[in-house]
This record gives sequence, C-alpha cells and structure tokens, in this order.
Amino acid sequence: QVQLVESGGGLVQAGGSLRLSCAASGRTISSYAMGWFRQAPGEERVFVAAMSWSGINTAYADSVKGRFTISRDNAKNTVYLQMNTLRPEDTDTYYCAAKYKGWSSNLAVNYDYWGQGTQVTVSS
Repeated sequence: QVQLVESGGGLVQAGGSLRLSCAASGRTISSYAMGWFRQAPGEERVFVAAMSWSGINTAYADSVKGRFTISRDNAKNTVYLQMNTLRPEDTDTYYCAAKYKGWSSNLAVNYDYWGQGTQVTVSS
C-alpha cells in the first residue's frame, strides 16, 4: 500500500507560481509511475502530468506544456509539480497518483493509489 499526501496548494494571482508536493509513505516511490490530475466538483479527473517509474519519460497535458514541470526526489519519497505562469483556468483540486512499475500514463484508470487532493485557486 502507498499513502499519498498532497500539499502546496493555495490562492495565487494569475501569472504566479506554486509548487505542489506529494509525499508518499508505505512504499518507496522509486518503483512507481507518478501522475498529477485535476478535478472540478462533479466532473471527471483530468490529466495534468506524469512521470514513468524509471523517471526517464514524462508526459504533459497540452494546456500545461511549457508551464508545469513534474519531478521526483526518490530520497525524499516525494513528487513535485512546479506550476508557473498560472491562469484562472488552472483553478481546481489537484491530485497525485501512483502506479507500480507504470509508465507515464494520462489515464486515471491506470493508477492504483491516490491522494486526498490540494486546492489550487488562481485569481484574475
């Protein structure tokens, strides 16, 4: 079992930056693909970014390419999402997810473990 806890969300003005963290426990994430998704109330989770378990491959939603960066620190058992040049439309609850020996999948169904989410609000 992997437990995931997100942090780092908050209120920021458009054009600003946030760094989300996803701290894992129970297992080392070095063997897990990690993903970030976003979700609005009553809607499905939407892919944001992912990194394969090897760390070699990454994938991003078109809407965040060039602005967001996913990274991992296996020593700290933590995954990050650096969010720059934020826009009001980036407002959502952001979730991290993990899949053992997975690839950088953009499908939520491919992930086995999920955090509780952290709210990101971007004001115009």
